[in-house]
Amino acid sequence: MANEKKFPMTQEGKEKLEEELEHLKTVKRKEVVERIKVARSFGDLSENSEYDSAKEDQAFIEGRISTLESMIRNAEIIEDNGNDDRVQLGKTVTFKEIPDGDEEAYTIVGSAEADPFEGKISNDSPIAKGLIGKTIGDRVKIMTPGGEMDVEITSIG
Repeated sequence: MANEKKFPMTQEGKEKLEEELEHLKTVKRKEVVERIKVARSFGDLSENSEYDSAKEDQAFIEGRISTLESMIRNAEIIEDNGNDDRVQLGKTVTFKEIPDGDEEAYTIVGSAEADPFEGKISNDSPIAKGLIGKTIGDRVKIMTPGGEMDVEITSIG
């Protein structure tokens, strides 16, 4: 157990996971138990698709609960050390692609709370790996699955 994986995340990210865990335990778990109970009342379980579906949902929910508990237990909160001149976990970095100048901004977070649609990318992603440790004005070539990107960092916050 001493070698359990650490999950870097912001305090906000940890709180979101705790909320999801609470919802699964207090709401979703009860709902699926009720669905199983109703499906059992239909009789023969061998050909009961409602029962099979409810049992699959139950397995998913229990697996997610276990995963969330592990992530929360092994959370490593990202502290803002006030060093705004380097890209690091917890920072929002804005860069422009060269030569077209399209600007993008992402917050670099741990994989547990990454959500590209909300502008949060994992520190394990190719873009984050290419940017971490760099400063404003640095030009960086980043290899992504879609090809090479040439970017210039315009701000870090």
